[in-house]
Amino acid sequence: MIYGCIGEHLPHSFSKEIHNKIGGYDYALREIPKGGLDAFMREKNFRAINVTIPYKQDVIPYLDEIDDRANAIGAVNTIVNKGGKLFGYNTDFYGMTALIEKLGLDLKGKKVLVPGTGGTSKTANAVAKALGAREIVTVSRSAGEGRVTYDEALSLHTDAQIIINTTPCGMFPEISGMPIDISGFSALEGVIDAVYNPLRTNLVSAAKARGIKAEGGLYMLVAQAVKAYEFFFDTVAESGLADRIFTELLSEKENIVLTGMPASGKTTVGRIIAADLGRELIDTDDLIVKKYGEPITDVFAKYGEDEFRRRETEIISKVAKISGTVISTGGGAVLRDENIKLLKMNGRIYFRDRELRYLLPTADRPLALSREDIEKRYEERYGIYVSTADEVIRTEDDARAAALEIERRHRR
Repeated sequence: MIYGCIGEHLPHSFSKEIHNKIGGYDYALREIPKGGLDAFMREKNFRAINVTIPYKQDVIPYLDEIDDRANAIGAVNTIVNKGGKLFGYNTDFYGMTALIEKLGLDLKGKKVLVPGTGGTSKTANAVAKALGAREIVTVSRSAGEGRVTYDEALSLHTDAQIIINTTPCGMFPEISGMPIDISGFSALEGVIDAVYNPLRTNLVSAAKARGIKAEGGLYMLVAQAVKAYEFFFDTVAESGLADRIFTELLSEKENIVLTGMPASGKTTVGRIIAADLGRELIDTDDLIVKKYGEPITDVFAKYGEDEFRRRETEIISKVAKISGTVISTGGGAVLRDENIKLLKMNGRIYFRDRELRYLLPTADRPLALSREDIEKRYEERYGIYVSTADEVIRTEDDARAAALEIERRHRR
């Protein structure tokens, strides 16, 4: 490996894709078990690498020099081999600073709460201090050494104005987690979550639901990678490079989620988009039938709608973890708030809004067997489709036109 990233587990890392977009060099991912770090670092068989969990502090004893910022933080995520001597840097500092600035948060004079105690927590503390925070409170599962417990945070520090999560809570594959309940934080102005997979964690979604500025860690990841590139090659990146790569990566990673009435052509549109973009098409109704081995009409007849909705949510909870796909949902998927929250963690929802005259009864959908059923469902659900969608697509009866419009908006 000449350039790359080391860590213990890297199957879902975005780093290789980001550095490939920067371009001009081969960048590899290398998983190193805890017992293998010593040999790797002593061999020095690389020109420059990034370092991720759990080695940001473990690599420090192997370095010949550490820049002042990384030394003050006590964590290194970038190492450059200069003629056999290893130089350590912390580009996470630049990445987190860039994310905070992108979100438009002002930390000067503010109280900042930082869940987590690892290398990223140290970075968050340093960034908050550099941006003029009045008070920084680190939260841990156990108190001591300047830390407070989560119970203490919820009882004594709900006046915090900024929260920067540096724990892996809510990170793939355990996407349902949330590091701290923010409902009692009445003064909260902004939330930063270093987790980038999923794109929007429950913590970020909870903050946005209250109208609070919030963002996950994808932009931070991109910005720190651009800074690492500058250290790798002793150069200055072109202006706007991080923003361009972030926009491209977000578009590629974000699922295109299709909602709409039964018989509105979601799957037909989805097939066109999947073929155009080279993505996988996931039809949640098909997955339900495949898993349980019986048609949807039989499920309704034998067990009722509640059981079908339970199965639907079970399937959605699994596909919501995947990124970069096209997801066609059942007509009633929008009826459960839980489904919408799951789908938006990695996805952008497009409602295919077809006029009622185009919607025809279908024998394989038990709630759309007749014209009367279709009209009733339309009246019941139309407002929900609109309110839960990120984009409403109105293209009359042309599936290709609908697909092209969705593709255009998704590139944004």
